[in-house]
Amino acid sequence: MTSDLPIIQKTYDLIKWYVPILNGLPRDHKFQLGDRMIVGLYELLEGLILARYQRKKLAQLQKLNSKLDVLRYQTRLLLDFDLLSHKRYQYVGQLINEIGTDLGGWIKQQDQRSDEATR
Repeated sequence: MTSDLPIIQKTYDLIKWYVPILNGLPRDHKFQLGDRMIVGLYELLEGLILARYQRKKLAQLQKLNSKLDVLRYQTRLLLDFDLLSHKRYQYVGQLINEIGTDLGGWIKQQDQRSDEATR
């Protein structure tokens, strides 16, 4: 969709890239860590889409920022368990960081709007 916010498109692209990898994890990791990560990714995308249409976005965006941080740690666990190559870890880390930068900017913008509204 051409009208999507860049953060939504980046999250969509992350899901397209990451879910097949997570679905290919060994059984002992797929049904715990892998499934949690997949659910977290879908919740992140859904939350971003919903936030786009909410009047008061700040609380929603802050929750999503926490979800993104959890995803960072889960991704690091994949590396530490030797379930993700360093090359893939660097790539997915870059994608997550880009989403985090966009999300941080959106939070800052909403925080400033909130401050202006209370003046």
